[in-house]
Amino acid sequence: MLPEDEEKTAFFTEENMEIYVDDMLVKSKEKGHHLVNLKETFEQLRSRRLRINPGKCTFGVTSGKFLGYMISERGIQPNPDKIKVLLDMEPPAGYKDIQKLTGCLAALSRFISKSGERNLAFFKNLRRASKEDFTWDEECA
Repeated sequence: MLPEDEEKTAFFTEENMEIYVDDMLVKSKEKGHHLVNLKETFEQLRSRRLRINPGKCTFGVTSGKFLGYMISERGIQPNPDKIKVLLDMEPPAGYKDIQKLTGCLAALSRFISKSGERNLAFFKNLRRASKEDFTWDEECA
């Protein structure tokens, strides 16, 4: 984070935390440090009168879903649920279907090599199609 942007945040995080809007991930390189990192986080939250929803909290896990991705010691991986949606999807029959397909592909693009090239036909079709005029052509198949 740039120093001039620190004042725009509720609190500044260093190495042990990732925050995106209202999602928070407290992480530790070593198991023994995790309780210290959690204690520090709770102190920061308490000092700023911020609350968390205990029902949405999970503690002491080595992997899990965060921001639609699977996070583990190995890094970031695609969410299997999102892959299943793509695999189970019927070929698009209309404009809304192609929007859904391109949205799914965009969410997984970081895991697909040359995704821009491979998905170009879908995005071109979406751009040129009106809601009434939709064509699923050979370029898309």
